[in-house]
Amino acid sequence: MRRREFLAGIGSTAAAWPLLAGAMPALAQTPNRVYRLGHLGNSAASEAFTRQITLPELARLGFAEGRNLEFDSRVGGPDAILGLMRELLAARPDAVIAIGPTAIAAAGAATRTVPVVAFGADLIELKLAASYARPGLNVTGVVILANELEVKRLSILLEAVPEQRRVAVLTSAVTAVTAVGEAAMRKAAVGLGVELLAFSVAGPADYPAAFAAMRAAGAQALVISATSEFYRDAKQLAALALEARLPTVCEWADMARSGCLIGYGPNRTALRKRTAAQIALIFGGAAPGDIPIERPTVFEFAVNQKIAKSLDLSIPPAVLAQADEVIE
Repeated sequence: MRRREFLAGIGSTAAAWPLLAGAMPALAQTPNRVYRLGHLGNSAASEAFTRQITLPELARLGFAEGRNLEFDSRVGGPDAILGLMRELLAARPDAVIAIGPTAIAAAGAATRTVPVVAFGADLIELKLAASYARPGLNVTGVVILANELEVKRLSILLEAVPEQRRVAVLTSAVTAVTAVGEAAMRKAAVGLGVELLAFSVAGPADYPAAFAAMRAAGAQALVISATSEFYRDAKQLAALALEARLPTVCEWADMARSGCLIGYGPNRTALRKRTAAQIALIFGGAAPGDIPIERPTVFEFAVNQKIAKSLDLSIPPAVLAQADEVIE
């Protein structure tokens, strides 16, 4: 289960698009033109990752703020996200980055002409692309393989706490893809011999009641579904899980540092750099419908031993040996 092995058979579409496969030269640019890049997300963290990873990579590819790039970001919750997307479109961007399923859905609803580079939800499931190899419309990007990864996280959690057989799943009532991940986990749970208990929340105000319901239902462990909202609230959710005595697995490795027992997910830096390559292709004149959607091939696995000790758990040595990071 080393991070480069899981889902290796699924692979990446990068090889089908040579310019995405390695160091890419600056693409054709119109002299003296300034390119406008919009950004839509639901948290300050999503914008921070774009600024820390995507924009420097985009500068390396020939499109830099202060020279030939303007970056315009909007961040907001589900009720505001469509209006924020329309604000971005009013500025006539050359492309928009949409982070997370809510932002991606809003971008898809607001325009079928402006290029959108998405990060997160499966674009085929959202009916925004015809295929990974040739999306066909105005949206391309990077998908996170939510269904497969949710099942993998459930499996890892059970390896770490093999005696826990009643597993809660925290899902989002406003992010439809978490329901798809829940369905995939329910199917897998039958073969794994565990009972899955689902708890849905619409926002942070619902978190305490959801954890109280988990305790009342006798939950013994917890999968926190993959959503940008839950990443944003990782510390709060991890604290509630610790209070409820629930060993928890979360969607990104760095969430183990926020207090989850286990974090498992794709290498975010690698994927964020891929979005920069796709944006550069669009700025260079490529149609987003011709740019393959990419999928992760490198994964990271972290275990928080502090949390394990707080829960009086002993993580099997075989699990610790497979982790990329063990937080002592």
